[in-house]
Amino acid sequence: MDHTFLKEGERLDDLHINGLKIIQQTNGFCFGIDAVLLSDYVNVEKNTKIVDLGTGTGILPLLLSAKTKASHITGIEIQPDVAQMAKRSVEYNKLSDKISIIEGDFLKAADWFGSKYFDAVVTNPPYTKVGSGLINPTDSKAISRHEIHCTIESLIFTSSKILKDYGRFFMIHRPERLVDIFYYMREYKIEPKSIRLVHPKPGKPANLVLIYGLKFGNPQVTVEEPLYTVNYIPKNMRGKEGEFYETKD
Repeated sequence: MDHTFLKEGERLDDLHINGLKIIQQTNGFCFGIDAVLLSDYVNVEKNTKIVDLGTGTGILPLLLSAKTKASHITGIEIQPDVAQMAKRSVEYNKLSDKISIIEGDFLKAADWFGSKYFDAVVTNPPYTKVGSGLINPTDSKAISRHEIHCTIESLIFTSSKILKDYGRFFMIHRPERLVDIFYYMREYKIEPKSIRLVHPKPGKPANLVLIYGLKFGNPQVTVEEPLYTVNYIPKNMRGKEGEFYETKD
């Protein structure tokens, strides 16, 4: 293990695919099964340009670099320390020619890249609306879990602007937010095309939903067969034992 890439309080975790590893904080927010589920769900054509809005430590760009034939993957992260961690993971894995990490607010992506630049958007955004309780706006776990820097509307609006016509949109979220998500997707011309509900196990309510949309797509949504995480093994780990990580509350 090469410790020259690590800072105090960090560790290097094995992603069990193509020898990839990721730098994460020992006591900070770590990627969860939701990121793994989304990376398995994403389906893009060869030589596409993908952007991950709110990339965190860069887990989705790393996994998608192995699971797709994308020409380039851009991750955007607003938290400076977390973005720098993602950049170091990219450098450690020698993927700087395929993955770029940008430190900044992804709501400004259209200003940086122009409109209709990306073939696909992927996003694992904060799930929880900011309520009346006190939340530390600089806490990395709070930023990952609560809509402090973006809302569903602003996220989907930005996605629509930077997606090419008939570009693909992939998101994982909570089922209780589906009405809002569908409303804003249609409002900003990203037509919901399919969803897959994710359940902890049979007989339990869904606690996650995978969503695929197409910019300017025709109206028709497919509800795919449910996925049960109790039996779920990522595609790259079939036949192996692996550990999962925390899921955003």
